[in-house]
Amino acid sequence: MFQPLVGIVAGSDSDLPVMKEAAKVLDEFGIPYEVVISSAHRVPDKTAGYARSAAGRGLKAVIAGAGGAAHLPGVIAAHTSLPVIGVPVSYGALNGVDALYAMVQMPPGVPVAVVGINQAGNAAILAAQIIGAGHPPVREKVESFKAAQARKVEAKDALLAELGIEAYLNRKGDGRF
Repeated sequence: MFQPLVGIVAGSDSDLPVMKEAAKVLDEFGIPYEVVISSAHRVPDKTAGYARSAAGRGLKAVIAGAGGAAHLPGVIAAHTSLPVIGVPVSYGALNGVDALYAMVQMPPGVPVAVVGINQAGNAAILAAQIIGAGHPPVREKVESFKAAQARKVEAKDALLAELGIEAYLNRKGDGRF
């Protein structure tokens, strides 16, 4: 059995396809995690209990995703001293903008770090950076990830310089990217 370091909380099972991206990124970094469904409105006592027990169970950060009113990250943040990363999930007529606003407008003293709409992968990278601050092997993996990102951009720039803008934009299946 592994000791999870990150909690991934989905407000409902409809949020799981988005939140799965956080799990994939944490797998790439070798960071153990747990995934639960817990609603701020439908099971508030369960959600509060999860948040209260998180640090004592060894978690270092919580990633919480929800759409609509999106109170889940704020409720979790109200009940833990751990960093909470909110993932606004696209849902309904406003396509996640309502969730984004709900998460970033937390009252003073109850912060939630918020990533872009449906950007659970970025939430996982942020969780890895938080863990890496005190765990050099994770920090090294984050540094390697960022270096690989830079190499991809440099390779694309070199290809653009070689082909020119029209050919770059019109290439199809040339195997380079």
